[in-house]
Amino acid sequence: MAKPFFVLSPCGTSVLTNATDPDLRNVINRHSNAKTEDEVRQASIEEHRRIADHLTAARQRMTAADHADAQKISAELNGILSLYDGNCGGRKSDFHQLLCTDTWLGEESAKCVQEWLKGNGLVAELRRQPDLRTKELAAFHSALSDLVEWCEKEIDPWRQSRHVVFNLTGGFKSIQGFLQTLAQFYADETVYIFETGPELLRLPRLPLRMAADETVKEHLSIFRRLSLGLNVPPEDTNCIPETLRMNLDGQACLSPWGDLVWAQTKKTIYAEKVHAVEGLTSLLAFGNDFDRSVADLEKTRVAMVNERIDDLVRHLEKRSQDGKGHNPPSLDFKQLRGNPSSPSTHECDAWSDQDAKRLFGHFDTEGRFLLDRLDKALH
Repeated sequence: MAKPFFVLSPCGTSVLTNATDPDLRNVINRHSNAKTEDEVRQASIEEHRRIADHLTAARQRMTAADHADAQKISAELNGILSLYDGNCGGRKSDFHQLLCTDTWLGEESAKCVQEWLKGNGLVAELRRQPDLRTKELAAFHSALSDLVEWCEKEIDPWRQSRHVVFNLTGGFKSIQGFLQTLAQFYADETVYIFETGPELLRLPRLPLRMAADETVKEHLSIFRRLSLGLNVPPEDTNCIPETLRMNLDGQACLSPWGDLVWAQTKKTIYAEKVHAVEGLTSLLAFGNDFDRSVADLEKTRVAMVNERIDDLVRHLEKRSQDGKGHNPPSLDFKQLRGNPSSPSTHECDAWSDQDAKRLFGHFDTEGRFLLDRLDKALH
């Protein structure tokens, strides 16, 4: 039996601009980057009124639209319904994820698409991606980086049970190329409407593999620090390719392409071995028995230990700055009561499923945290 679909559709403002008076379309485009309705109202009461009236009419038109009309009104629905050969009946197991800009009109347009899908018995959720608008380049880059992380955490797992489709028929041009690249790593196929007719152009996932493993391994500590949002002097990042890094407000960070490379190569690199922390931070070190305690772990557990060390590094670095740190539930760094496991005075989670394990350690006289061992939880 064929898998149900997971369909990601970036949403633009086609429901507002298709077959619209050119003057009104210009008004809509002029306010396309406004984050809130109040921002449009403050810019021009008259133009806000025209857009609001048009939006109300668009909702009514969408509510009354049958399948054929919906395809004419919305570029996004044109792609979705073409995927269904013009009829979405019997597709209640499919899941539709709509992605819109961080703008008032972007979200309102996507809501029209969402309401039509729900009204026709389909499951549809809307994600308004923070900072995804073209007004500020730095914020836009940040939004693209967040999209990589979201795809890795939220969309990639869907491929176990769903046929993942990126529907790039609609949406906004500023994101199209980036999503087309992401599709090669997170989608099973990409669909478009062929320019010369109503036919759906379907592009399968290609057997691509990131060829940047050696670059990441060679500069692993820098990639780890940048991925954790920790300070790295911009001049220290000159050793990695320019396309993978950038500076925002004087701070070095991974570019959206760098985030994609890291997300793809990290899976393999973190499963190979527990990586040393020299060069990663001066606040953490491995004790004499730590390497022995993590020997012979299966690959998935090795990757988990590396992930947890990253969490611990971020916590220690943040704590050195603000006295509080960053201690999420997945880390749960805390002091041991009494002295049940000398020399260890603190513990944090390594993993919590099956044979739950903890990382035990203590602070030395220089203020570094020494990881003593990986071991079973204390009772």
